[in-house]
Amino acid sequence: MALLELYTEYNRVWIPDAEHVWKSAEIMRDFHSGDNVLELLLEDGTEHYYPVDPLKPQLPPLRNPDILVGENDLTALSYLHEPAVLHNLKVRFVESRIIYTYCGIILVAVNPYKQLHIYGDAIIHAYSGQNMGDMDPHIFAVAEEAYKQMARNHKNQSIIVSGESGAGKTVSARYAMRYFAVVSKSGSNTRVEDKVLASNPITEAIGNAKTTRNDNSSRFGKYTEISFDKKYRIIGANMRTYLLEKSRVVFQADNERNYHIFYQLCSCAQLPEFKHLRLLSADKFQYTCMGGEITIEGVDDKKDMEETRRTFSLLGLKEDFQSDVFKVLAAVLHLGNVEIKNSGGDKSSVPSGDPHLAVFCELLKVSAVELVRWLCHRRIVLVAETVVKPVPKKRAVNARDALAKQIYAHLFDCIINRINTALKVPAKQHAFIGVLDIYGFETFDINSFEQFCINYANEKLQQQFNLHVFKLEQEEYMKEDIPWTLIDFYDNQPVIDLIEAKMGILDLLDEECLFPQGTDQSWLQKLFNYLEPNPLFEKPRLSNEAFVIQHFADKVEYQCRGFLEKNRDALYEELVDIMRDSKFPFLAHFFQEEERNAANSKGVKVRPARPAVKQANKQLRTSVGDKFCSSLSLLMETLNATTPHYVRCIKPNEEKLPFEYDSRRVVQQLRACGVLETIRISAQSYPSRWTYIEFYSRYSILMTHQEADQSDKKQTCKNVLQRLIQDPNQYKFGRTKIFFRAGQVAYLEKLRLDRLRGACVTIQKHVRGWSRRRKFLRMRQAAIIIQEYIRGKRTVRKTVTAATLKQGWASVVIQRHWRGYRMRQVYQVVRLASVTIQAFTRGWMARKRFKKMMKEQKALVLQKYARAWLARRRFQTMRRLVLNVQLSYRVQQLRKKIEEQSKENRGLMERLTSVANSHSQSVDRLQVLEAQLEKVNSQKESLEAREKKAKEDASLTIAKLQKETDALNVEKQNLEKQFEASTKEAKESFDQIKRSLVEEKDYEARLRKIAENNIEIQRQDHEKEVETLKEEIKRLKEERVGLQRKVEENVRTNSDLQEQVIQLSKHVKVIPELRRDLNNLQNQRNSMDRKVKQQSEQARVKMNDITRQLLGGVVEEDVLLGLNPDNSEKIYEMEDLLEAFDGLQKATRILQNHQREQKESYETQVEGFKLKVDHLQNENTELQKLFQEKSNINEDIRQEVSRLSSENSVIPELKLQVSELQRQKQELEAHVEEQSRELAEKTEEITDVLQRKIEEESSQRRHFEEKAEELEELKGELRGQIEELEEENDHLKRQQLMDSEAKIKLRQEISRLTAENMDIEELLDQKDRLIKKLLNQIKSLEVSQKAGKPSAPAMPKDYLGMLECKREDEPRLIQNIILDLKPRGVVVGMIPVLPAYIIFMCVRHADYLNDEGKLKSLMNEVIKAIKKVIMSYQKDFELLSFWLSNIYQLLNCLKQYSGEEEFMKQSTPRQKKNCLQNFDLSEHRQILSDLAIHIYHQFISVMEKSLTPAIVPGMLEHESLQGISSMKPTGFRKRSNSTYEDSETYTISSIVQQLSVFHSTMSQHGMEQGLVKQAVKQLFFLVGATTFNNIMLRKDMCSCRKGMQIRCNISYLEEWLKEKELQSSNAIDTLRPLSQAAWLLQVNKSTDDDAKEISDKCTELNSVQIVKILNSYTPIDDFEKRVSSSFVRKVQSLLQDRDGSSQLMLDSDYRFQVTFPFCSSPQALELLQVPSSLHLSFLTRI
Repeated sequence: MALLELYTEYNRVWIPDAEHVWKSAEIMRDFHSGDNVLELLLEDGTEHYYPVDPLKPQLPPLRNPDILVGENDLTALSYLHEPAVLHNLKVRFVESRIIYTYCGIILVAVNPYKQLHIYGDAIIHAYSGQNMGDMDPHIFAVAEEAYKQMARNHKNQSIIVSGESGAGKTVSARYAMRYFAVVSKSGSNTRVEDKVLASNPITEAIGNAKTTRNDNSSRFGKYTEISFDKKYRIIGANMRTYLLEKSRVVFQADNERNYHIFYQLCSCAQLPEFKHLRLLSADKFQYTCMGGEITIEGVDDKKDMEETRRTFSLLGLKEDFQSDVFKVLAAVLHLGNVEIKNSGGDKSSVPSGDPHLAVFCELLKVSAVELVRWLCHRRIVLVAETVVKPVPKKRAVNARDALAKQIYAHLFDCIINRINTALKVPAKQHAFIGVLDIYGFETFDINSFEQFCINYANEKLQQQFNLHVFKLEQEEYMKEDIPWTLIDFYDNQPVIDLIEAKMGILDLLDEECLFPQGTDQSWLQKLFNYLEPNPLFEKPRLSNEAFVIQHFADKVEYQCRGFLEKNRDALYEELVDIMRDSKFPFLAHFFQEEERNAANSKGVKVRPARPAVKQANKQLRTSVGDKFCSSLSLLMETLNATTPHYVRCIKPNEEKLPFEYDSRRVVQQLRACGVLETIRISAQSYPSRWTYIEFYSRYSILMTHQEADQSDKKQTCKNVLQRLIQDPNQYKFGRTKIFFRAGQVAYLEKLRLDRLRGACVTIQKHVRGWSRRRKFLRMRQAAIIIQEYIRGKRTVRKTVTAATLKQGWASVVIQRHWRGYRMRQVYQVVRLASVTIQAFTRGWMARKRFKKMMKEQKALVLQKYARAWLARRRFQTMRRLVLNVQLSYRVQQLRKKIEEQSKENRGLMERLTSVANSHSQSVDRLQVLEAQLEKVNSQKESLEAREKKAKEDASLTIAKLQKETDALNVEKQNLEKQFEASTKEAKESFDQIKRSLVEEKDYEARLRKIAENNIEIQRQDHEKEVETLKEEIKRLKEERVGLQRKVEENVRTNSDLQEQVIQLSKHVKVIPELRRDLNNLQNQRNSMDRKVKQQSEQARVKMNDITRQLLGGVVEEDVLLGLNPDNSEKIYEMEDLLEAFDGLQKATRILQNHQREQKESYETQVEGFKLKVDHLQNENTELQKLFQEKSNINEDIRQEVSRLSSENSVIPELKLQVSELQRQKQELEAHVEEQSRELAEKTEEITDVLQRKIEEESSQRRHFEEKAEELEELKGELRGQIEELEEENDHLKRQQLMDSEAKIKLRQEISRLTAENMDIEELLDQKDRLIKKLLNQIKSLEVSQKAGKPSAPAMPKDYLGMLECKREDEPRLIQNIILDLKPRGVVVGMIPVLPAYIIFMCVRHADYLNDEGKLKSLMNEVIKAIKKVIMSYQKDFELLSFWLSNIYQLLNCLKQYSGEEEFMKQSTPRQKKNCLQNFDLSEHRQILSDLAIHIYHQFISVMEKSLTPAIVPGMLEHESLQGISSMKPTGFRKRSNSTYEDSETYTISSIVQQLSVFHSTMSQHGMEQGLVKQAVKQLFFLVGATTFNNIMLRKDMCSCRKGMQIRCNISYLEEWLKEKELQSSNAIDTLRPLSQAAWLLQVNKSTDDDAKEISDKCTELNSVQIVKILNSYTPIDDFEKRVSSSFVRKVQSLLQDRDGSSQLMLDSDYRFQVTFPFCSSPQALELLQVPSSLHLSFLTRI
């Protein structure tokens, strides 16, 4: 189709615009050949008339349909031209916030000036292994393509990253190297990939600087070769550098900085390790403050310095080397501050006291005098002499700056060389990937030598790029068998020849540099003279100091000033000699002559691109331009020997604003970086390329019914195209693709849109017609009805008379009354029924409410009593605790009082003994006094005679005195009686108080003992006993249920046995037939007698044995003899044989009767057990009552204690009374003593003394005797109380003994019941074995009858569920059951997890033998063998599943039979009996658990590896909903050089089928259901995460139809879960993020309500993911709308407060924590049979 035919109404075009470069307009009228104007309507609504030359019409470029806008690949656009490319980039960058776009083989990267969440490790793993074009454009996709082609094609690769300063070249190159470091781990401890990445901070510090365009601009080119071994793991790297901008060391423009390393060094000037460098702040050094900028916003130079030093150390560059580097850098800074003064004329000088000069010389250890001399002087060598000439200040400053630049350049090369040494390849390099980070085409207001070299390098790279694109196009055409036609593309070889050819610009520059008096002006004149005829070289009109070169990108005007100086890169020989003679070896090494011999290697040898400065004759020194040419040639050789991949970085605006798009700046860079040239080359041929399937799916709507019905889709596509596009030159048919000229896809889209529009119009036409028809029919029907009523009314008026009206009215009245009567009757009936129903209903409801109220009232009463009981119990508990505390305190106080009383008693006893001693002495003295008294009396009698008269006189006086004495004695006796009475009363009261205290003490002691014994011990024991009884009752009930079940089993077994007996009787009925046969064979009887006799004897013996075995334990011997008559002589006759068989039948009948009796006895035993259980329950209730009584007794005790505590309050009053009596006693004693003194004065001295002593001694004796009696009484009372306490204690002991005896009896009863249960179980087991024996014997009898040969039945054994494995057989066991065992073949025929049971049975036997060595050896060997198998078959899914199931079962067996209660709850009594007895295998359980976890993770990894290839094709790419196509035009990038030709097609059915295979395998291997659910949940998470991550990274998958496909596929997975009964695994919950993403693709996205709904429902998605989906949403048809930026901002504002992760991707490697829940096995070990196929005959069943 001709291109002019596309300029029709409603189509849109691009017209030039001064502000936006291009702007869109819509065609208002069809354009026809010969028209001189094209009528357009601009977007602002104004009309525009575009002039066109009728003879040679140059029409504006057409605009692509909106469906093609925003494509991942620019070559997918139908119209390939500059405005289409510019608009597509703008839509992706501004609206979709996507920075990467493919343009054929180029990746266009637009700098967002914002940190994006698209570079994490999850993104790297998502792109790893993917084909280029399957995912959204990304730097990782380019890196993956390079890595894949290197591994597949065994060819070296290169990634060429170019662009302007500030476009993001360095970051892109860094991300590419990071990708290689992550996906190709070195696998060694050296961590080479970390070192490769660590080189970036160092090179950026010494080679990057802040410019007006970029805060981190690379001021050098860098080519990094990353080396790989044969396994394609990083083993090293090498780096080449190009054209370092040395001039930046000594000069920076405004708002620019020097290299970062200088500012990092100055920021650390205060650190101790940098004190010796004598650094200042950056604003005080001339070389760092020249541009006026010493800081960068958001950059911390101090932290960057720490990072630089850390990476130095990581690369193995030691502290000494770092110190030397910092010394040189500090010296350069100090050198810049060396002041050079003008000394008049052409002389200059340096002040002798310059501090910076001294520091420079000190740091570099050079001579300051020599340095000053040769900075200000120059040596000129003539033919005959050498002249030293002073130089002016300007040349001296230039010499200083040249020295600084040379030192820094050498330092830069040295650091690069040391980095290369650190990254040196230790082994043989197999392949490499080179990353070229090089400057793009540059043009400034003032362009100098650096820009000239940069643009020259870009010319070479552009030439290589053009040839590579041309080559790829040719390969594509040849691959598709399309005729190749020459394409005219731009060849920039003339520009390269202009620069590098003989007598070119560089050659003339080198020639001019050889002349000492050469200047920039003279060189420029030579250029004009030699190169003016060249059309690519121009002389500017307004300048005589510049020249213009027509580069491939644009014309560039270069200023010639400084070209010669920069090309020479001259440094005075004298200064070089000074540096060479330095005592600082690090610096001296820079300037020493080194002969570098270029050694040829087998491949492309990586070597530094900057050769060393040769120290020979300066005329022979290589210029900078020559060096650059040689290094550039080496680079081009390297790139030509590799497969290149191109990344073009674009700077969207000059202000560094995030996601701001300046079309003018972008189009300049697109022209300069070769993107538009690629577009132009593609547009000249067939830029749009579709596979036949894509074309068929997209344009099937344009096919006729005959074309669509054809089975050959390829031929159908050809027929459709030939019909739609008449010009065959507009398309070509390839082997797998259709190639279209520019504009043809847009034409097809127009036809498709017209067809859809026509279909829509047709549908609308029919719908509107149907709607109008329906409305018309309704109106017509309404009109007809109205007409009917009107016509009827007219007819009535014409035909009806007055009589008719009256009759009619009367009939209406009659009808009214009759109908009223009937309706009243019906109403009355209905009313009566309703009232009846209401009455019954209300009664029912009232009763229901009453019952409910009664229930509530009863519940309230119960709650009241229950709460009261609970409150009382809490109060009693608290009161009990308080009383216990009080009792304990009072007991302590009484103990203290008793101790004090005992101490007082001991003192009184001591005093009593002392008083007795003194009394005996007094008695002796009294006897002496009596003897003296007798002597005195004798003297008195002798004197009576002499004093007779005196006596008579004195007798009267004495009589008087005697009377007075008698009166006093009487009075004294009265007083003594009173004293004794008061003393006795006091003593009685004291004794009473003392007895009460002692009783209180004893009572409290008894209460304490009762409280301690009864409350704390007996209550707890009784509670435990009650709980034990409950458990025993519960267990007995369970055993009763088990016994009933066993009885039922016995009944079933008896029925089976009866069936067997019936079969046996059937066999016996064959005997009459044998009798008839014997009658027929009477003639041969003589010859067969012996044989018959032998057979008869054998049968008789056999029947005897069978009968004895059947009835041996049932009937007595005489009965057996009666059943089996010992008549050996006649047994061989047939009648006797029949009688023997009849006896056998009798034996079976007896056996049946006996079994029936046993069954009845079992039932009676069960009834007895029931009675015993009821008896135990009654005893339990009695014990509970007893416990209640004891609690009541305890309550009484507590009440008594409270009473005593109230009585104890009287004790203080009694103590006061005692003290009062003691006081009265003291008063009386004082009064008696006073009277005795008066009596002594009245009597004689001797009588008075004697009398007083006698009275005192007698009173003391009486007092002591009374005290002794009181103590004796107290002692007797204490003994009585002790005896009472002992009696009480004995009573309590007897009671406790009775309780213990009751416990013992109860335990004995329980043990007896348990023993009876065990006996019953053993009896049941014996009966089971007997039944099995009988069954086996019957079977053997049947076999013997059929075979006609007698055979003795084998006696079965009673197995214990153990296998004996000898020590020497352990290796065979491990080999057969673990190492040689395969899940298929032998394992198919046996039960699941049989190896685990066999291993455990061997372990049980080792535990049974108490052989610790054997047990440990067996377990260790088993674990080692399983580990060996798992390591050998890491990728075998079935084997991993098999051993995971077996280890899990072995772990469960070790737990179930460990004897721990928590694992034995579901075990049978026999399993409990078979528990391990001697060893604790908890350590081995832990080892097995760890091994199971390892196998589980390996098992999951294998399943994920098998499932992953099908996830994205099945969940995303396959269209499971027929008729809903989500195909869009794909670009050139769908063809990847690393894709396979034939690849398997996956669908959702493939995923479901794979999941079913996994599930069936796990089920066959007996894997526990909980573990299966965990594995399925992990797989579903993988499906959801992988699919979701691909949606995040694939813009072509973000459409409404794709959301429908995803939700449909999720429903298939949910149906699979229901089919496998795995809904409880919560696996479907792991698909929630994917389900919400699919819903987000389908929901409306336009209004505020839609934004609110999205923020409310997408709870599983974070804000980054939601915004990414909205920005990536891509309409499939023109009828769909894109998501506006305003709507995205609304959603973002609603999601601002949402917490959560900001990661774009889900972690598909996340593992849910695996658990191994215990699951009891019902398998009886004693019933397991070891298959012979396992070859384990050496194992013995125990």
